[in-house]
Amino acid sequence: MNQMREIRIEKITLNIGTGGPGEKLDKAMRLLNKITGMKVVSTVTKERIPGWDIRPGLQIGCKVTIRGNKAKELLGRLLKADISKLSSLKFDVYGNFSFGVSEYIDIQGIEYDASIGIIGLDVAVSLERPGFRIKRRSIKKRKIPLNQRITKEESIEFINKTYNIGVN
Repeated sequence: MNQMREIRIEKITLNIGTGGPGEKLDKAMRLLNKITGMKVVSTVTKERIPGWDIRPGLQIGCKVTIRGNKAKELLGRLLKADISKLSSLKFDVYGNFSFGVSEYIDIQGIEYDASIGIIGLDVAVSLERPGFRIKRRSIKKRKIPLNQRITKEESIEFINKTYNIGVN
């Protein structure tokens, strides 16, 4: 197989939305730190929504991004949490996909913590090929050519082959 056609995991983003600051946000940040062992960042609102008591600058959630070998290992654990099959609707046209874990205690190696309670989280996975750096580099940025982009079907095949997860 051509080395430039191999698909790999660019990053995994774990996200928990709490709807506002306070104790729920602190618990969510502790949970993400417990799962990944990495620094967690809070997400901040940019718009005002009076019906939900949301104003600009308010912390309403938290997230953490994982890359490299740790991302491969964590994705395997997250996919086996309570998902035996992924829906093809969870994949976008660029080959990225996302899914939710309803309870963190389903993740292998994570035990229940009474101080945190039961919380679910969202997982977003971005895939890439060698050469995707051209869209992020500072000099001579370019778009990814159509024949180098990852399609939905290629992404589904990658997940089936790498993690033995069925997609329907």
